[in-house]
Amino acid sequence: MLRLLGNPKTLCDGVTRRDLLRVGGLGAFGLSLQDLTAHASSTTTDATFGRAKSCILIYKYGSPPQHETFDPKPLAPREVQGEFGAIPTNVPGVDIGEHLPKIAQIMDRLTVVRSLTHPFPLHGTVYATTGIPEVDTKIEAQPRHKRQWPFIGSLIDYFEERRTGGGELPVLPRNIALPFVMGSKNEYPPLAGPYGAMLGMCYDPVFTEFNGEGTTLAPAVRPGKAFMDPLLGIRPTDKLQLAGPTVAREDVPRFDLRRSLLDQFNHARRELDAFERIATFNQQQQIAFSLLTSSRMHEALDYTREPQSVRDAYGMTLFGQSCLASRRLIEAGGKFVTVFWDAFGLNAGSWDTHHNHFPRLKEFLLPVFDQAFTALILDLEARRMLDETLVLVISEHGRTPEIDSKEAGGGRHHWSRAYSQVYAGGGMGRGLLVGRTDKHGGDVEECPVSPKDVLATAFHLLGIDPESTFPDPEGRPMPLTGTGQLRRELLS
Repeated sequence: MLRLLGNPKTLCDGVTRRDLLRVGGLGAFGLSLQDLTAHASSTTTDATFGRAKSCILIYKYGSPPQHETFDPKPLAPREVQGEFGAIPTNVPGVDIGEHLPKIAQIMDRLTVVRSLTHPFPLHGTVYATTGIPEVDTKIEAQPRHKRQWPFIGSLIDYFEERRTGGGELPVLPRNIALPFVMGSKNEYPPLAGPYGAMLGMCYDPVFTEFNGEGTTLAPAVRPGKAFMDPLLGIRPTDKLQLAGPTVAREDVPRFDLRRSLLDQFNHARRELDAFERIATFNQQQQIAFSLLTSSRMHEALDYTREPQSVRDAYGMTLFGQSCLASRRLIEAGGKFVTVFWDAFGLNAGSWDTHHNHFPRLKEFLLPVFDQAFTALILDLEARRMLDETLVLVISEHGRTPEIDSKEAGGGRHHWSRAYSQVYAGGGMGRGLLVGRTDKHGGDVEECPVSPKDVLATAFHLLGIDPESTFPDPEGRPMPLTGTGQLRRELLS
């Protein structure tokens, strides 16, 4: 059933929070403890609060266009609508872009928001994934800058650790990112965003690495710049693994990305074996050591263990197999898993289609996303995991209503005044369409939604009061999502 919903409602109530210890940075043997100060709040009786037990975040760097995805404008002039048409979905009255036919058949499981809006048409990964108040271009490539705010997955880890009291760690790390460290596979400096930031490096995601090569020639990002992109095709034997040492390509002390947990714990294990000091570890340290050196994480990452039919359903692409790995990690006990569709290779633009817009969408970006996202939703549903797994697909912004016809293959440029996103599971609505844009898809006409609102709603569904705070380096309370508000229009 289609529901067109209106204005934002109220914030949810709070949740109880307790003082506890957390496992801090990596010390002599990769472990240490640090005291934290907690805040108090009241509990909530909201039926949707805490509905999601876990979350899969799909981040599409570069930002997809709203016109060719979830807000087509078939009656608009060709210079606005472009080369592609619209198709009906299985929700009456809701049409989406013609190159998303599989998603059209699962629309009754999804929430589509057509009215995302904010004032920063830049690649602000930090703005899209944290509560930072505005895009700050001066620190966008400085993940360790003192003004950076923590990633949503890092905050989930932080609050979950506080909720459990810190005495027993989960079976898998609570904050995992696939398939490689964001920004590590192209010529541009890695951007800030998916890091613990003010909370400290111990709340960075556990990153994986992909060392394979692409098997399929992707449409050129710029004229004459085509290359084999693994996001379009990989070998069936290619695998993910825990990331190796990560070194910034410019200012190493400033960028300060942590080395891989695997390397550090393997070193710790050798030291412990040599000096026979395992008996001196307290219970928490032993639990953390066991967690990160056990085979469970490696087995969950290994999507080659899946039947070939399942792998084929997701698509033999790096994005598709990473989505499959995200399901395996959640099924094995993971809390928050991020799949980055990031730029890969020289002159890579990912979803940043300033050039060759229509060929890249038609032959690469849309079919790969259509297949993998649909497979993920149906797989979670078949395993009875969808109701408790929140799936978010987000990006920095949208793209311009008018097509730049000067570019070969056309181009759409950055646009943040109106864009679309899609969500599913974990308490999000089903067959739900929220918001409306004008006839050109350039401005919001009904129900504006901030990316901060999406974060606030996600925290609510994951059982964390959006009005909670976290401490900055001086211990001052910082608002979890900045100005974000819970949006009940999105909920089931």
